[in-house]
Amino acid sequence: MLKRTLTALAVLTLGAGTALAHVSLQLKEAPVGSTYRAIFQVPHGCEGKPTTVVRVQIPEGVIAVKPQPKAGWTLEKVKGAYAKSYDYYGTPTGEGVKEIVWSGGSLGDDEYDEFVLRAYLTKDLKAGETLYFPVVQECPDGLAERWIERPADGQSVDDLELPAPGVKLLEAVSGH
Repeated sequence: MLKRTLTALAVLTLGAGTALAHVSLQLKEAPVGSTYRAIFQVPHGCEGKPTTVVRVQIPEGVIAVKPQPKAGWTLEKVKGAYAKSYDYYGTPTGEGVKEIVWSGGSLGDDEYDEFVLRAYLTKDLKAGETLYFPVVQECPDGLAERWIERPADGQSVDDLELPAPGVKLLEAVSGH
């Protein structure tokens, strides 16, 4: 009896973990003043429906963005002006990619995939802080998962229902 109860509890716990799975970044830390490969892990669709669009908002201070194309998906780079000009290896850079949109594909609710981009984390970003990349998953019938919440001061990301994926910024590596 106890063995059956523990097994049932384990199954319920695993099921709850799956239901709470969210879009996350594979690489959780990166130094400022360096190139960062952001690998967005998308673990499910929306309420049983497949994901057909993945939108990633590029935060201020992240420049020289280059998304990785995905077979079967259309890639769109939404460009615009930055809040200020940044130094990119000696070149002033005042505009670039502000959002990446992968669309037209189909990621089943019971499937997993990764969406990748490469970018430069400017030295204007502050080491010790977490940089958030808001992500929206769109699905048929108007369904969407909006992974856009950022913790307020004193709040933990674990307290959020739909946290934006984040990367902890480290001190710049000397010699670069």
